[in-house]
Amino acid sequence: MAGEKKSAQTHDAIEVSAVFPVTAKVICDGWLDSKTHSDFTGGEAVINPKVGGKHSAWDGYISGVTLAVEPGKRIIQSWRTTEFSAKDKDSKIGVLFAKAPGGTKVTLKHTDIPRGQGATYKQGWEDYYFKPMRAYFSGKTKKKK
Repeated sequence: MAGEKKSAQTHDAIEVSAVFPVTAKVICDGWLDSKTHSDFTGGEAVINPKVGGKHSAWDGYISGVTLAVEPGKRIIQSWRTTEFSAKDKDSKIGVLFAKAPGGTKVTLKHTDIPRGQGATYKQGWEDYYFKPMRAYFSGKTKKKK
């Protein structure tokens, strides 16, 4: 039975979340804006925010297409890195926003990751997105006061 389950799982899926001290609108708008996205991650991003628009981040390491946007609620994007092989299909991310004590909870659901790479990408989301976003949005909050 265990062998059947393993062979059926051809991709990894991960979920990470964090709370940021700003509104969902601020994070959602920033995720889809080239300059703000670049500022809060530290790597260059080029984003066409419209559904069907292409995006790249981290100096071209990440690329994909925006598949759905519900402002302040969710963003769905296809997603791949330069580490994916040519035979790997694009993975998919869902960036979900919910009101939380102290700001907005962002939950990132990343599916269809090439098998065996999920743990690496889970750590990457924390190190290269959530950690710098905490610093960026905390700084923004302090500057507004």
